[in-house]
Parts: sequence; C-alpha cells; structure tokens
Amino acid sequence: MLSEAVALYHDLLADDELARTSLALLDEGLERSKLIFGGRRLSPYLRPHFVSEPDFARVRDVCETVWGAIEKVKDAAVDDATLLSELGLSETERELVKIDPGYRAVSPTARLDSFLTENAYSFVELNGESPAGIAYADAAFEIFAELPVMKEFAKTYKLRRFEGRPLMLKLLVDCYQEFLGRRPDRAPQIAIVDLKGMPTLKEFELFREYFEAEGYPSIIAAPEDLEFSNGRLRAGDFEIDIVYKRLLVNEYLPIMADQPALLDAYRARAICMVNSFRSKLIHKKALFSVLTDGRYAKLFSDDERAKISAHVPWTRRVGVGKSDYFGEEIDLLEFISARRDRLVLKPNDDYGGHGIYIGWNTDEIAWDEAMHNALGNGDYLVQERVPTAREVFPALTNQGTIEFAEQLVDLDPLLFNGKVGSAFTRLSSNELANVSSGGGMVPTFIISKR
Repeated sequence: MLSEAVALYHDLLADDELARTSLALLDEGLERSKLIFGGRRLSPYLRPHFVSEPDFARVRDVCETVWGAIEKVKDAAVDDATLLSELGLSETERELVKIDPGYRAVSPTARLDSFLTENAYSFVELNGESPAGIAYADAAFEIFAELPVMKEFAKTYKLRRFEGRPLMLKLLVDCYQEFLGRRPDRAPQIAIVDLKGMPTLKEFELFREYFEAEGYPSIIAAPEDLEFSNGRLRAGDFEIDIVYKRLLVNEYLPIMADQPALLDAYRARAICMVNSFRSKLIHKKALFSVLTDGRYAKLFSDDERAKISAHVPWTRRVGVGKSDYFGEEIDLLEFISARRDRLVLKPNDDYGGHGIYIGWNTDEIAWDEAMHNALGNGDYLVQERVPTAREVFPALTNQGTIEFAEQLVDLDPLLFNGKVGSAFTRLSSNELANVSSGGGMVPTFIISKR
C-alpha cells in the first residue's frame, strides 16, 4: 500500500498548478509557523512521511515495551555504582543523578530515533534528556494538512496526524502534581530554559505561545536570567513553578558554578524540572550497551528481552579487553578492526552527528585512526549496523524548484510518560539523518486506504 500511496502523491505533483500552489503555501506556512532551524527552512520537502496503521501499531508496541526495560535500567542504576560506570557517568553527573526530582519517571519526555523498513524496525539512539521537535512537528502537521496536494491525496487515503504540545503540557502539569503530592491550586508558571542563541529558539516560541493560550503563564529564559532567593526561582519578576528544561547537562556543567540558581532551586525542591538531571542516566548512548549485554538480561522480562534482541543493535563501550558478541567471547578491539563494514563508532554523550565514524564509508587506514581516537577519548561506543530506510522525496532546491531525490528516512517516535503520542521523520541525503548536521524534517502521517 505504501508504495502505491507514494506513487499517487508524486503523480499528483506532476500537475504544475497543484505543485506550484502547494509549494507557495508550504513556504508561507514555514515562515508563519516559525519552522526555521538556525536560519534555514526546517522542512525542505513537499511530501510528508507516510506510515501505515499496522506498521505504526507495531512501532508503538516495540517502543513502549523497550521503554519499560529502559525504566528498569534507571531503577537499577540509581544505587548501583557499577552500572553507573557502565553507562559512563562522570562524578559530577552522579551527584546530579542522586537528587530526587520529585516524580518517578526518569525521562517523562523522550524520543527514540529509529529506522522502519519492510523487514525490520531498529533503534539507533535515544534522546532522553531534552528531545527537540515536538512543537515543530505540530506546526508541520498543520501546514502539510492544508496543502492542495495533500487535500487531493486525502480523497484516496485516510490521514491521521498527531498533536504533541497538548501532551507535553499535560505531562508538565502531571509531573508537577506528582511533585507537589496534590492538585495545584492554580495554573503553574512555566519557564522554558536553555542557553541563549540556540537554533531551537523558534520551537521554544511555539511552546510558549501554546502554553499561554491554554492559561499557563510562560517565559523563555537562560541560566544567567535566573535568580534563586527566599525559596523561589525567578526570571526577573516572573516566579517559576515548572522548568521545562531544554538545557543539556553537558552545556550546563561548564557554567554551573557561575550560574547556580537552576541547580540550587532544583536541589531545594523549589521547582519541578522536566526532564530532570536524572535523565542523564538513559541519555548516555551506553544505555544500548546495557540493554544488549547478557550480564544485565535478568533486569528484563521475557517480552522485553525479545524486543531488545529484535530491535536494539548490539552495542559496547570501546576499550581494551574481552567482550561478547551474542554469546561468543571476542577481543573487542580485534573485532572492531576486522568488521568495519558493519560497525559505527560514536561518542557516548554528544549529539548533532558530532564525532561519528561510519565504518562502511571509511577505508582501513581511516578506521584504524578512528579506533585510536575512540580509545584516546575514553568514552566511545561501537554499534552494529542496522537496516536503514530510504525513500524518494520531492526536495526543494535553492532555486525554488522541485527535485526528486532519495533520502535516508529516520522515524522518530515521541514518548510522553512512556507512551508514544507523536512522531516526526528526519530526512537526509547522507548517512546522518540529523537536523543539526544539515538534514530536514517532515511530519509523519499515519495512512490507511479509504
């Protein structure tokens, strides 16, 4: 069905008038809705990603089951120094993790980055600390739903979209209620906190506008804007109840001593912070090493183990010594050296595609150098290649014309308190489907035949 649906959509774009008016509305909508990332168009494509209802039901089941296993890793790691070492937490990060956020969930909001093909569904990363894209996806759904080509397409196929901002607001309020131990007696005041000048500022504005329209006073603030005194965290005259933390721990650590108000308020339980510093436990990419290491299999149920085996790639921390590969003892460095055609090296704690070495795109000399860099860094992972998805999309050129081009298709389900509530798709012409690395995003519509 999906190939037929894509073919129909592309045939519709052969109508010059339909394509022209759709393109004009797309550009207008992107500008109006602030779908701009670092000054460039965030969705430079004239087709959304289509996923069938049965496929998305499978995606939801796998994501939510694996998420249950991830929560168990958090539960075990909070008081287990060995597991904290396996995940690669620094001493400072361990101290932050010990602070009780006031609610149980390790990462109330999270994003699982994955590839869905005809024969496989595989995760490659988890953003459990500060996942971007929720509000961007909502805006993209609204824009694409109004395109003339989509309205014509909807005569043949039923379309189902998502709304993430209502789920995000409910999650914030639910966490705050758990934090208080009672229902709040007024609408809590929300601060969206990140460094100044971030390329995601437009998304923060989309959230602030939505929160305020729903009756929740909101601001966008940076750590240096915050002051903690008399038991209250403030940004100017604005008193803060909930911090929607988009600030990464890695970005806060270098400035924490000079700008301690956020940490002081969090430690004093003066704010409810979502996601909390504890989310660092599962944001580390070494989480996948724990999930796929037989030494930790006892943490998980039979169903969780089966889903992990089928959908989470074999992953290990890079280091000198022995490891195992599906029950077979291996010398890890020899294994990495001999199998570059099926392995990726990536830093344990970075984002935006930084520092990633793709073995099958690398010659033997460059791969050996990558291994030495990974060993010297001291905090790298090796991960097995997974089947990737590719589709042809109508991409917009700098001249404003449409060019059909094959793209890597990275499906990103968004979880809210462990339940899949939205999704979007990142596209790229290279191996890194990452917006920070020059890729783009489109909304993910779930489709079925009328």
